[in-house]
Amino acid sequence: MNYYIADAFADRQFSGNPAGVCILEEPLPEDLMQHIANENNLAETAFVVPREDGDCDLRWFTPVTEIDLCGHATLASAFILHEMLGAGKAVYRFHTQSGLLEVTPKENNLYEMDFPAWPLRQVEVTEQMRQAIGCGILEAHLARDLILLLEDEAAVQNLRPDLRAVAALPEAFGVAVTAKGVSCDFVSRFFAPGEGIPEDHVTGSLHCMLIPFWAARLGKDVLTARQLSPRGGTLYCGNHGERVKMAGRARLYLKGEIRFTIE
Repeated sequence: MNYYIADAFADRQFSGNPAGVCILEEPLPEDLMQHIANENNLAETAFVVPREDGDCDLRWFTPVTEIDLCGHATLASAFILHEMLGAGKAVYRFHTQSGLLEVTPKENNLYEMDFPAWPLRQVEVTEQMRQAIGCGILEAHLARDLILLLEDEAAVQNLRPDLRAVAALPEAFGVAVTAKGVSCDFVSRFFAPGEGIPEDHVTGSLHCMLIPFWAARLGKDVLTARQLSPRGGTLYCGNHGERVKMAGRARLYLKGEIRFTIE
């Protein structure tokens, strides 16, 4: 099986979020995809199966579980199809657990993704939240992930959370911290230690929540975001009501083959 690693939302080498991309001729058994994702040991591995109608089926796995939406591995998949396999499409359409997702190649090597917007509901800030992240929290909001609003960019940058306590927080897949940015509109970091991702480098799915959240607060629908993980990454965002758009660049890191036996 052809296998690639591409850094998504990467403006330079060894930045952004590395995603594994497996190009399949036909679907694999679910347990085999999970074993491959665990062996790859990246935040997500994408499994792409081209369809007869020209679209693709797409699934994503962390080292320990399948997830319902992944931004950086979707961007990486479109990048591999476009740049490495010469598909040459104006729009790449992926059928996923989160519905139909589209990725459009743009100028300046950008790939723009069209994703669902996820509304947040405000919840009470608890002492358990404060102890998990180790700093003050202005507000807490919940959808798939728990979003914690911090005072400023420095608080996000300097955060040293207790990952065991983060994993114990109830209800959420992962926990994000966010604040108004200095050199961009807003910044964030994302942690999902209970799902095999201690800190995610750049999280596209998180921005399905953050884009409408910050669009409403800042009174603008075109925003630039920065995820402040050690590798870091930039997202160019648009708020479109029930949909959001986010664009970024990608760089190829590895091309190879995975060899396995279906038992």
